[in-house]
Amino acid sequence: MKLYVGNLPWSIGDQELEELFSDYGVVSAKVIKDRNTDRSRGFGFVELESGGEEAIEALNDSEVDGRQLKVNEAKPK
Repeated sequence: MKLYVGNLPWSIGDQELEELFSDYGVVSAKVIKDRNTDRSRGFGFVELESGGEEAIEALNDSEVDGRQLKVNEAKPK
């Protein structure tokens, strides 16, 4: 299951995002960055083996570095 994670703190990178979801069987975690500046755009995607619903329930609206995360199932392109 692929999850969208929004409203990320600017300080979070791929590794920190992966650690945030580590209890749910992370396959991959990617923070989306601006092509020109290489700065985080404030959102990312996490792919999980299983436990997607539990991760959404546990981490949606949770606070990280003063920002409330938005976690839901990623929509196909």
